Amino acid sequence: MRRVVITGQGTINALGHDVTTTLAAMRAGECGIGPLDLRDVERLSIRIGGQVRDFRPEDHFTRQQLALYDRFTQFALIAAREAVARSGLDFTEELGLRAGVILGTAGGGLQTQDENFRTVYEEGRNRVHPLVVPRLMNNAAASHVSMSFGLRGPSYSVSTACASSNHAMGQAFLLIRSGLSPVMLTGGSESMLCFGGIKAWEGLRVMSKEACRPFSADRSGMVQGEGAAVFVFEEYEHARARGAEILAEVVGFSMVSDASDIVMPSREGAVRAMRGALRDAGLAPAEVGYVNAHGTGTAANDRTECAAIAEVFGDHARELMVSSTKSMHGHLIGATGAVELLACIMALREGVIAPTVGYNRPDPDCALDVVPNEAREARVTACLSNAFAFGGLNAVLALRAI
Repeated sequence: MRRVVITGQGTINALGHDVTTTLAAMRAGECGIGPLDLRDVERLSIRIGGQVRDFRPEDHFTRQQLALYDRFTQFALIAAREAVARSGLDFTEELGLRAGVILGTAGGGLQTQDENFRTVYEEGRNRVHPLVVPRLMNNAAASHVSMSFGLRGPSYSVSTACASSNHAMGQAFLLIRSGLSPVMLTGGSESMLCFGGIKAWEGLRVMSKEACRPFSADRSGMVQGEGAAVFVFEEYEHARARGAEILAEVVGFSMVSDASDIVMPSREGAVRAMRGALRDAGLAPAEVGYVNAHGTGTAANDRTECAAIAEVFGDHARELMVSSTKSMHGHLIGATGAVELLACIMALREGVIAPTVGYNRPDPDCALDVVPNEAREARVTACLSNAFAFGGLNAVLALRAI
C-alpha cells in the first residue's frame, strides 16, 4: 500500500484567516471566542461563539461568485486556495483527472437556509432566490473546490456531525493509500453561527454562556465556532518526485460506530476507534506523544474520553499530552477535526503542543496531562486526532513526523 503525506494546509477560523496566524495564536494560547455579532442575537440565550471576525467576502470573491457561495463554501475555498498555494502543486490536465476533493460538513449552507426561512416565514414572501438549493446543499463546498482547481477524480462531501472532517480526511487517506488517486484535497468547512443554527443547539442544553473549558472541573458546556481547514494529501512518491515539502505523514485511520445512543458518548466506542487507528498505523501506544482530544467541554464527553484514553494508553497515559483546541477556536462541528489537525501537524513539525485554555481546576475524572493554559515545547513523533460525533460515529486519525 502507498504512503500518504500532507504537503499543504490552509485555514480560516476564529483564531486567524490563515495557517500562520492560527498557529501563532495556538502557540500564544489565545482565545478566539467572544460575543456574537449576528441578527437577533438578543433573542438568543447563548451569545458567544468562535466567530470569524473582520471577514469581507468581497475581498475574495466576485459578485457573481457570491451569488453561488454560502459562507461555508467561501470558507472552504479560502482554505483550499492557501493549501494548494503552500503545496506548490500544479494541477495539470493529467493530474486533475485523478485528483479529487472530500470535505466534511454537518450543516452545509445553513446561512442560506436561515436567510430564506426568514424570507418565506417571517417576511411572507412567496419566492426565494433561484440559487438557494445550489447554495445550501452539503456538497456545494466540495463541488466548488473541485471546479476551482479542475479536479475530476473522486469528489464528494461527508456529513457525520462532529466527526465529518475526520471521516472525510480518513476517506481521502484510504483513496490515496489504495492507489485510486495520487492527490486529494480534504478537510472540512462549517458556518452554523446564524440565529437558527444557535437556537437549535440551545435546545440541547449543552452550551456554555461563558467559555469553553474542557477537562476543567468548572466547565459549563461547549461553544460553537465556524471556519474551515483544508489539506493536500499526497502519495509519498508523487510528493518526493516533485520535491515537495512534507508536513507530516498520515499513517492510520479508524472509524467505528457505538450503535448505542444518539447523543451520549461511549467509552467502549472511543476505545475501539483509538485502538483501531493505532493498529492501522502499526504504532504502539508508547510511541504516541500527543492526542488532540475531541474535548468539547461537556462533562459527558470529557469524562468519557479521558477514561477511554486511560484505557487505551495504560501506564503511558501518565506521560501522554492531551489537549483540546476547542477551548480556543470553539467547536466547528463538521469542520472541527480539520482545524484541530493543524495542531497535530504543529506538534510533529515544530515540537509545540497547543494548550487547553480556560483550565481552572482539575477534575479527578480527567486526570491526564491536558497541557493547561500554556503551549509546551516537546518532541513528538506520533499523534492521534480524535473525533466522536452525535449518533455514536467515531473517527480517529494517526499521524507521524517525517
